[in-house]
Amino acid sequence: MAQLRMAMAQVNPTVGDLEGNCGIVVDHVRRAAGAGAHLVAFPEMTLTGYPVEDLALRGTFVDASIEAADALAARLAAEGLGELPVAVGYLNRREGAEAGGARLGQPVGAPQNAVALLHRGRAVFTSAKHHLPNYGVFDEFRYFVPGDVLPVVRLHGIDVAFAICEDLWQDGGPVAAVRDSGADLLVVLNGSPYERDKDDERLELCAARAREAGAALAYVNMVGGQDELVFDGDSLIVDARGDLVSRGPRFEEALILTDLELPAKGEPGMWGAAAEADGITIERHLVSERPLAPYEPLPHPVAPRMDDVAEVYAALVLATRDYVRKNRFGSVILGLSGGIDSALVATIAADAIGPELVHCVLMPSRHSSDHSVSDAEELVRRQGVNGRTVAVGPMVDAFENAVKIDGLAAENLQARVRGQLLMTLSNQEGHLVLTTGNKSELAAGYSTLYGDSAGGFAPIKDAWKTLVWELARWRNADAVRRGETPPIPENSITKPPSAELRPGQLDTDSLPDYPVLDALLDDYVGTDLGRAELVAAGHDAALVDRMIRLVDRAEYKRRQYPPGPKISKRNFGRDRRLPITNRWTV
Repeated sequence: MAQLRMAMAQVNPTVGDLEGNCGIVVDHVRRAAGAGAHLVAFPEMTLTGYPVEDLALRGTFVDASIEAADALAARLAAEGLGELPVAVGYLNRREGAEAGGARLGQPVGAPQNAVALLHRGRAVFTSAKHHLPNYGVFDEFRYFVPGDVLPVVRLHGIDVAFAICEDLWQDGGPVAAVRDSGADLLVVLNGSPYERDKDDERLELCAARAREAGAALAYVNMVGGQDELVFDGDSLIVDARGDLVSRGPRFEEALILTDLELPAKGEPGMWGAAAEADGITIERHLVSERPLAPYEPLPHPVAPRMDDVAEVYAALVLATRDYVRKNRFGSVILGLSGGIDSALVATIAADAIGPELVHCVLMPSRHSSDHSVSDAEELVRRQGVNGRTVAVGPMVDAFENAVKIDGLAAENLQARVRGQLLMTLSNQEGHLVLTTGNKSELAAGYSTLYGDSAGGFAPIKDAWKTLVWELARWRNADAVRRGETPPIPENSITKPPSAELRPGQLDTDSLPDYPVLDALLDDYVGTDLGRAELVAAGHDAALVDRMIRLVDRAEYKRRQYPPGPKISKRNFGRDRRLPITNRWTV
């Protein structure tokens, strides 16, 4: 057996910041070298950030990525780190391809989602992702052309194969060729976004693929927020039996060091030789033939698991922090009503960027209850966020004196005045406006376009109302566990929800109880059940008809809603894409 100290660099790159991302790589390689690592692996598309979307269609961006990879290899060597092999994801171009020649919307110049192994100032190999996902949030057929190579490198006597993300999730392709290659370690670079319960699915998949390949498997994943996606890390290694060896933390950057004992290859390799296996070319490369002298291994790190609600909360905090930070906003602003949604968003924001950078505006009208104002003031006191009160009544009165309105138009006017006020303060003071609506409201169209839907980022956009309550209760309980004051006033959690746009208004005047509503919406939105299937699943037929009508009619509102972090398997926006003009109702 031979030893190998594997370093998985679970990093948080920024899309388009090639220089900054290369700096992240150098910093982590330096740390890995100082810790005695023998191989460092970074996530998918680390140099460019991920996903790059239509940037992949710009020849200048592809060229810059290729140049950055070459410069990174030279920089590592120049800084005394060239002896440590580094596997890094980047945007490459198929060999021999040039920019131009494709139709609009097709991959221009044959860009590829690629991995390079950098060593001694050069790339030992470059290889591209074979399986290109084209489902859910992924559109990789639009951007990339596939690769057809499994690179295998002999490193300190151990044969190590490399693949990229979706190649692990699909049958066939490079991963299927690993057993034929004889490799004893498969390193997979990933940009796998967070979804609830996905960590168990990943572990099971990695274990199954390791057993199929007859090789240990190292799964290194990205961390951080990118627009509507949030990457949770959770990098892991399983042995050839599929047993967990080590595992990184969730939602934070980390360098995970793991000592592996793997079979040493005694026979000389056929370097540069290529063999075919199910349409995949196996290419072999030599870095070092001789196994390492025996050394004392490190304990295997296994980060503790998070419970379901804790991981959702962590995802929302990370997504909010990175949206603010990566888009260079210095602060955020939101309307604080005293209700549960705005209370949770304020808490997420305070945890993400610090309470001193969170600005809350209390905007009471003639329909606002005393407890709503006092609950909002109590949250400001507990969390230390910036709070101010601006009464919207005079603004609403001015509009109503100019134009005669009543009913729903009058209710929506109050919401629009509040939205206008927040956007004006954003323009004046430079804050990012956080929208406080939840997924239940967004689904049913229970929001005012250009009113409470106005803003730049919507932290709880993908959280059902019932989950909002769970998250608030969890956050308060977590504060108690740490000996801190619960950040959200109990009355904000327990009182019946209301938009307070007319006297005595409650959400249940217009919507069913949220547990009933959310169960129906999750079946309709989350799994695309039709009317008959929804009724067969136990939902009331009249409610099914009503909610299908409301959900489908509100599509135009959702198209104009701010981005927000995806936490479910099917969110509004990147996942669910329906026509606005649509008469299909069954």
